[in-house]
Amino acid sequence: MRSFAEILDIAIARKGSREAVLAGAMAVKSAEEIAAIQDDRWLAQMARGIFQAGISWSVVEAKWPGIEEAFQGFTPARVAMIEGDALDALLSDPRVIRSGAKIVAIRDNGAELAANPGLGRRIADWPVSDFAGLLADLNARFSRLGGSTGAYMLRVMGKEGYILSRDVVARLQAEDVISGAATSAKAMKAIQTAFNRWKEESGLPLNQISRVLAQSIDAG
Repeated sequence: MRSFAEILDIAIARKGSREAVLAGAMAVKSAEEIAAIQDDRWLAQMARGIFQAGISWSVVEAKWPGIEEAFQGFTPARVAMIEGDALDALLSDPRVIRSGAKIVAIRDNGAELAANPGLGRRIADWPVSDFAGLLADLNARFSRLGGSTGAYMLRVMGKEGYILSRDVVARLQAEDVISGAATSAKAMKAIQTAFNRWKEESGLPLNQISRVLAQSIDAG
């Protein structure tokens, strides 16, 4: 496995400068800023990611104000009550993306947040040295937050972490961190160990390390 400095050099050779490599890396919020985010905003971001899966993100963005209205601001207790006539109404509401499976998943996530409030605090306190564990926790507790959906939600909300995009996975494979897909518990443990090492070497947040890995691969 190469050092982080070596991988950064590869990325700089491709992009021209360190600044160009890191351009676009999203900022990380403090633990207290993350803890202060209310559960309705976590549920809203979950819903955005769920709706974006498999369709154009621009479609979701254009419809988002109407989606917020239809889901009554994503207050978890209200969303948890979406069943029967309320569910039927959403399935015929032109403001939303009318996927029954996705709407039910958002309803179920609202129920989980209503029963166990304070997700911001839980995420804020979760150590970045076990980001893989946080992804696994979200996947276990919430519906349709597997794959990259949970990781994207955390990044948008300001939690330090990595996204296992195609290019990031390709670099991890090139460094023999993993040999196949980044899906098994064994692979995720190896990935976390590699990121922790690169973080210790570089002093950079996981967001930027992830960005460097992605930029070090020729997308071809």
